[in-house]
Amino acid sequence: MYSRNIKLPAARSFFLFGPRLTGKSTLLRQTFAGQDVLSLDLLHPSVHQKYLAEPEALIREIEAGNGKYQRVVLDEIQRVPALLDVVHHLMESPLGRRLQFIMSGSSARKLKRAKANLLGGRAWALELFPLTHEELGRNFVLDKALAYGTLPKIYAAQGEEKEEDLRAYVETYLDAEIKAEALTRNLGAFIRFLPMAAAESGHIVNASNIGREVGVAYKTVQEYFQILEDTLLGFWLEPFAKTVRKRMSKQPKFYFFDTGVLRALKKTLKVPLERASPEFGDLFENFFINEVRRLNSYHRLDLALSFYRTEAGAEVDLVVQRPGKSWLAMEIKSTQRPAAALCSGLLSFAEVVPGAELVLACRVEQPQLFRFGKHTVRALPWLDCLKMIAGHAAKA
Repeated sequence: MYSRNIKLPAARSFFLFGPRLTGKSTLLRQTFAGQDVLSLDLLHPSVHQKYLAEPEALIREIEAGNGKYQRVVLDEIQRVPALLDVVHHLMESPLGRRLQFIMSGSSARKLKRAKANLLGGRAWALELFPLTHEELGRNFVLDKALAYGTLPKIYAAQGEEKEEDLRAYVETYLDAEIKAEALTRNLGAFIRFLPMAAAESGHIVNASNIGREVGVAYKTVQEYFQILEDTLLGFWLEPFAKTVRKRMSKQPKFYFFDTGVLRALKKTLKVPLERASPEFGDLFENFFINEVRRLNSYHRLDLALSFYRTEAGAEVDLVVQRPGKSWLAMEIKSTQRPAAALCSGLLSFAEVVPGAELVLACRVEQPQLFRFGKHTVRALPWLDCLKMIAGHAAKA
C-alpha cells in the first residue's frame, strides 16, 4: 500500500474528486475509519437504490446514531446528486453543524447536468490523481510508468495483467460513465473519437479535422472533449497569454490524465516502447506535465500552467507562473544528450518575457549549461526540475 501525498482535512468538509481506480475509496477507508464514521458506498446497488429513492433517509440514520457520528462519508456522490441538498440542510442545522462531510466522486458530469448543490464553498474541493513518482518511491520505474501509467492497481499488476486491466478500464469507462449516464446519444461516434483524441494528446487540438474523421460536427467534438474533462480523463493546457497576443497560438492542448490509459485508447499497448521512439518522447512529456499538475494540486502551490507557441512555430512545452517568482519556461525532452538546437523555443520566450528562467527538462544525468549571449538555458535531470517547481533549488 502506498502513502499518498494529498493532505485531507481533519475537520473541514470536502469533496475528493478523481478518476476511477486512483484509490479514493481506499484512501478514505484508511483515513476515516471507526465507530464515529457513517460511510455510504453509493456504488453498491442496494445502497444506491435506497438513497436514490429517499435521500432524506440520511437524516434519520444520523439521528439514530444518537450523537456517535463525527463524520459522514458519501462515496461516489455523483450517483445520487440529491444527497447534496440533504448535506446542505444538515450543515445549516444543529444536527449537522458538528459533522464533517466527506464526498468523493469520479465524475463532475452528472453533478453539472443535475445542477447539483455543490454547497456554495462550505466544502473544499480536492483531487486525487494516479500515483506520483514520489509516492512510488523506490518502486518507481520511468519506462514502466510511461508504458502502463501509475493507477495503483494497474501499476502493481504483473505481466500481461497490466494490459488487460487497462483495456478493461477503457471498457468500464465507456459502460459506467458514457452509456449508463447517457452522456452522448451517438456512442459509436464517441468510440471513434476516443483513439483520435488520444492521438492528439499533447498537441494543439484541431476539432474540425477530428470532426471530419469521426463524422460529426465541430461543436460535437467540443462536447466530446468536455465529456473527457468532466469525467476527469483529461485536462486542457491553455496557451500562454501575457503579451503580444496576436503572435501567439490561441488554441489549447489536451492531455490525458494517465499514460497507460492513453496507450490503451490509442491501442498501442502491444507495441514495445523504445526509448528512441517518438512515442516515448510524447509519453515522457505527457507524464512530466501530469506530474507538475499533481505536484501543484497536492502542495497547493498556486502555479498557473500554460504552453508557449508563436505563429512562426517557436514553442515551449510548459510555462509556469510562480507566485512571487520569475516565470519558468520548460522544454521537455526525453533525450539523454541535450543539444543547443532544442533551446530555440526557450530563447524566443526569453525575448517576450525578459528575466524568465529557462530550463530543458530531460533525462540527462548531470546538469549542463547552454549559453546564448545574454541568455542561459539549464539542461536539468527531470527529477531536479520537479524539485525546483516544488520550491527546492536545483543547481547547475
